[in-house]
Amino acid sequence: MQAADKNTALIKQEAARLGFDACGIAIAVQLDDDARRLESWLNNNYQGKMQYMERYFDLRTDPRKLVPGARSVITLTLNYFPSEKQQPAAPKIAKYAWGTDYHYVIRDKLNQLLAFIKENIGEVNGRGFVDSAPVLERSWAVRSGLGWIGKNGNLLNKQMGSFFFIATLITDLELLPDAPFTTDHCGTCTRCLDACPTQAIVAPGEVDGSKCISYLTIELKDALIPSDLREKMEGWMFGCDICQDVCPWNRFSKPNTESAFTPIPEILNLSLAEWEAMTEDTFRKTFKNSPLIRPKYQGIQKNLKAIKIK
Repeated sequence: MQAADKNTALIKQEAARLGFDACGIAIAVQLDDDARRLESWLNNNYQGKMQYMERYFDLRTDPRKLVPGARSVITLTLNYFPSEKQQPAAPKIAKYAWGTDYHYVIRDKLNQLLAFIKENIGEVNGRGFVDSAPVLERSWAVRSGLGWIGKNGNLLNKQMGSFFFIATLITDLELLPDAPFTTDHCGTCTRCLDACPTQAIVAPGEVDGSKCISYLTIELKDALIPSDLREKMEGWMFGCDICQDVCPWNRFSKPNTESAFTPIPEILNLSLAEWEAMTEDTFRKTFKNSPLIRPKYQGIQKNLKAIKIK
């Protein structure tokens, strides 16, 4: 077995041991087509007030500028679909945020994977990324054979649906690439486009981020959510799962096995009134390791007011 084949097999085996659900590999190249799509998306101002999306354009489209000498992009997925459900009276929170912040969980796994590579293969240059650097994760996932971009803009997989995180490890190690995913399995289905209450999905695979409920409840730092969008939030206090919940491929979602993603009881059970009555000190202590800390206490209170207004 050639070195690249052997090393690829070793890495995929270790990724599975660490709990990742899938591992795909692509050759590190500049993403010319994605660069054009990103430029068009930015020119349409779909980034809203997420100015960070406008920075580091060249790094987003060429992994070799993130990791000098990069030869391979390893893409990994981690299921977060829960077995539990929120109480009907609870303000709606996107499922990915029910447990420990995924950044902590996945970053630790990526560090372990990189340490394994260095110990068992040799000294390599590599960096792991999880939704915190200029990396086009979904594009690399498609190139790695892990799925296709659905009409809601999410990566879809026939076996898992879309309730999973995507992580990336860029390395200068030569590995055996997987065949890219080339088939779109959405067909004529338009459930996600039809279900989005703010019409944020402006075309198949293209999302106007400035209208997305996830943007409005997490990224937007304004004192108030725009009134024309506020009345369409349908009870979502943090994030939104509507376009995923209606996707037929998510009927194949299975509960995750990651203990860190066990839901925080308050997320499942607290009513709107109980959230409104919560003090800032209680909020910080309860959600210190949760994604809910991102918009801060003031942001959550702003969102509560927005969903309360009819």
